[in-house]
Amino acid sequence: MSILLDKNTKVIVQGITGREGSLRTEFMKGYGTQVVAGVTPGRGGQEVHGIPVFDSVQAAIQKVGQVDATVTFIPGPGLKDAVYEAIDAGIKFIVSPVERIPVHDVIAMVNYALKNKVKLLGPGSLGLISPGKAAMGWLGGSADWAQMLFQPGPIGVISRSGGQSGTVPWALKVAGLGISTALHIGTEPVLGLSMAEVLEMFEADSQTKAVAIFGEIGGTLEEEAAEAVANKKFTKPLVVFIAGAWAPEGMRFSHASSIVERGKGSAKSKIEALTKAGAHVVDSPEEMAPTIKKLTNL
Repeated sequence: MSILLDKNTKVIVQGITGREGSLRTEFMKGYGTQVVAGVTPGRGGQEVHGIPVFDSVQAAIQKVGQVDATVTFIPGPGLKDAVYEAIDAGIKFIVSPVERIPVHDVIAMVNYALKNKVKLLGPGSLGLISPGKAAMGWLGGSADWAQMLFQPGPIGVISRSGGQSGTVPWALKVAGLGISTALHIGTEPVLGLSMAEVLEMFEADSQTKAVAIFGEIGGTLEEEAAEAVANKKFTKPLVVFIAGAWAPEGMRFSHASSIVERGKGSAKSKIEALTKAGAHVVDSPEEMAPTIKKLTNL
């Protein structure tokens, strides 16, 4: 198994005719993802990499049947409307790679997704990959790179860093371990899916035997993950690395969601919460695979 995405997931691409939409669609299709349609208003009737393009999400669904997921390569000002359109059409999983979205738009999108029981990954997420099955977004880069970097296996991976989203999977592969699903949680100050929610999904996934988190200072995602562990909503081995431990309070680190304010979101608070809950915090990404092996006997 895997979480959120597998070889049977039917995916559409909103913004498929744009530069990024076209390029990433080629990657996703080449990796094996079931990309069944694309959507760009005013471009209906065209094709991109052999995939039919429609003027609206609803028009695509009427032609290809119900769709499970969408990835939105839509410029920031139009993202909220695109997300609402997908939700109104009945799509239950949305991956949003776009960054620098107005916070009030993000809050509106997240609330609308929650109201309609839709899972929203991002905004600012590179996406996710279930190795050997499918990919959505940018994570993996190309079919060849994705096949080299991401090996199927029993470890779930969550990353706060887009640039480091391949670091943990590669370290696991070098150690002889593979992953069930790897995802980048997103970069915006307000996000759809939280780490805690993703951990609960990994808890229910029979393929996943442990989870590795590449965390960062700022925000409360890791503290919320610690609460999930403490409350027994996640009971499998959890290994975490927190980047940016050197940063002083108030300093921006990496992106907008990584700001330490008045002790909240500091490396110290995250490490204390995770350790107290029973997670295993390591000092470097290189320590993650050996620690997982020790905890799981894999």
